[in-house]
Parts: sequence; C-alpha cells; structure tokens
Amino acid sequence: MIADYNQMDWTANPAFKGGDGVYFNKTFTDGVNKMMLGKLEPGSSIGFHKHEGNCEVMFFVEGEGKVIYDDGEEEVKPGYCHYCPEGHSHSLINNGTKDLIFYAAVTVQ
Repeated sequence: MIADYNQMDWTANPAFKGGDGVYFNKTFTDGVNKMMLGKLEPGSSIGFHKHEGNCEVMFFVEGEGKVIYDDGEEEVKPGYCHYCPEGHSHSLINNGTKDLIFYAAVTVQ
C-alpha cells in the first residue's frame, strides 16, 4: 500500500497538544494506525503529551530540533529516529532556523 503525500494538502494544527506556533501535517490512516508527514516551522512545537494505548516513531529528514522525552532531552537532525513507547511522554521543538520535516507513525500496540 502506498501513501502518496505529494497528492495530500497540508493541514494546519495551531497550538497542537498545547505547543507553540503551528504543526502542519499530511496524514494517512487505516482507521487504527496513522502515518504522517510533519512540518514544524522555526520556533514551533508539539506540546508535551503521554502516549496511552499507542506508540510513536518519528524519522527526521530536514532541519534540526529537540525532543523532550520523559525527563530528558534529545537533539534531532536528518537521519535520526525518535521512538516514544506506550506509557511515555514527549514533545517536539523546532529550535533551528529551517523547517523541521519528519515522518511519524502512531501505532496501536
């Protein structure tokens, strides 16, 4: 199955999960799991939230930023992958100067 993100429009999500700025995404779902192409402009963030009943994997392709993961911080850049298992919390922050572009999958465990 192919998800063609080239044929999808960006959806704007202001203050997503309590974050700053706007999180833009293109989403494919089968009704259970979601796969997304995400974009955070400089200074924008996805708010800190806990994954209950699912987990999330993020693979970064452009830009730089940081993930707040439970009680720690992780720098992210192209080629890095962040995993947030069920029961853990995270946030994503674009503290760079270019858009932070990533693919994410939220899967039910």
